[in-house]
Amino acid sequence: MDKVLKSFIVFEGLDGAGTTTQIMNLARYYEFNRREYFLTREPTDNPIGQLVRQVLQKKVATTPEALALLYAADRHDHLFSESHGIARMAEEGRIVISDRYFYSSIAYQSVECDPGFIRLINAFPSPEFIIFVDTPVEECLARIEKRGEARELFDRGEFLTSVRENYIRAFSSLPEGVKLLTVDGAQPIDTVESEIRRWLSSFSL
Repeated sequence: MDKVLKSFIVFEGLDGAGTTTQIMNLARYYEFNRREYFLTREPTDNPIGQLVRQVLQKKVATTPEALALLYAADRHDHLFSESHGIARMAEEGRIVISDRYFYSSIAYQSVECDPGFIRLINAFPSPEFIIFVDTPVEECLARIEKRGEARELFDRGEFLTSVRENYIRAFSSLPEGVKLLTVDGAQPIDTVESEIRRWLSSFSL
């Protein structure tokens, strides 16, 4: 699907890349400047998204293909639900900021599933803006360890290397109207924040 949702900003990156930190910084910036925005994430906190998180936390076991379908189902609800769908919010002019979108599925699920299958079930509208926080795999794993949390399903070095390669491949052929910023996530947090803010400001966001 080639439709592009205006004012829709998606942050992508490996687990531990620092996307969540940068998203919260951007939200605070918009809050300070009284810009109307909506902050969200994938998997969502809705019922299907909660099931996805249980699989990631290894509380529920399923096949890679079934997990990919769960992600797609959660995403469809996330986009098109009448009560909380982000497509309507974006079309009404709100700035929508999401921590991950279908590029995560293309990057992660394509490691263990047929890439054509993953793209087929993720034929969703594209965001207008993608911010790829490109942090080295070793740094991402170190950050995950530092958090003291149990590693999730995909938190393995070799796997994340393949994920990064899939991201780069996906971002090499984006639809017309989709704008991409790749920022070095190994830089200091405030440096990354400034780079992102400066880039978005160039589009009056």
